[in-house]
Amino acid sequence: MSDVTRRLLELLGHLQTGRRFSGPELAARLEASPRTVRRDVERLRDYGYPVRTQPGPGGFYQLSAGQALPPMVFDDEEAVATVVGLGVLAASAPPDAGGIGSAADRAFGKIDQFLPKRLRSRATAVRATLEAATQTAPPVNAEALATLAAAAARHEHATFSYTTRDGTTSARRVEPYRQVHLHLRWYLLAWDRDRADWRTFRLDRISDITVPGTRFAPRPLPAESAAEYLREKLAEPRHRAVLLVEAPASRVADALKFTDCAIEPLAEDRCQVTTFVDSVEWLVLNLAFLDADFAIEEPEEFRDRCRELATRLGRAAG
Repeated sequence: MSDVTRRLLELLGHLQTGRRFSGPELAARLEASPRTVRRDVERLRDYGYPVRTQPGPGGFYQLSAGQALPPMVFDDEEAVATVVGLGVLAASAPPDAGGIGSAADRAFGKIDQFLPKRLRSRATAVRATLEAATQTAPPVNAEALATLAAAAARHEHATFSYTTRDGTTSARRVEPYRQVHLHLRWYLLAWDRDRADWRTFRLDRISDITVPGTRFAPRPLPAESAAEYLREKLAEPRHRAVLLVEAPASRVADALKFTDCAIEPLAEDRCQVTTFVDSVEWLVLNLAFLDADFAIEEPEEFRDRCRELATRLGRAAG
């Protein structure tokens, strides 16, 4: 963040209290000259913030009480990133499904209303010409996200009904910690009070959330990050495979873009892939489209399955 942006945000924070400030008072608070304060006030006005000025002895600056939300202080790249982010999130929602994806779709259609005038044409152009390919994901309620986020931030207990994959519903009492987005799904990492262990919950399977207001003492996370813990848990029932691929890491990443894997470049045209898969056949067929040699380092049973697959394909070709 630049010094100018930091100073503008600090100035805006003072003015949003609704108080009247003299020029010297603001200059002292911002550790800037009165001339710099005047320039910053003009910048805020350019962004659309209605700053009143009373010149002369007894003069002051005051932010007028407006009826509309003032424009957000974005630079050019931030404005484009916001529009693109909303567009991508909106593409994950089925039509008329509701939830956070639909909310993003509505915001995507009117974000330019909250941007400074100088950025509106650029944001409108991006919005009008941007299409994100649909990747349908289960709808997640924006209110549920916000409620659990607030409980986690305040270290407050939460209770909810949870429906498992097989349709079984149970009441859960938890200490919420993190919400993680992975593979187009939202997950809650929480300490399950009844099971005395860490658990992850799909947010689209959570309902009837209640936050009673009782607090808990935070525990250390069970991994370096919630995302890392979630990846490990999702991978537990699957098979770990390590491969050496004679192709650039970028090509391999493109071929395995829908796979949860780690790709480590070893040379310009060689990399190591560590992944968790349900079947070796699926992995081998995806790598076959690379038109590059590869070797399975582990496990040994995957090599056996490759030999069987090669024999079967050879018979088909013969």
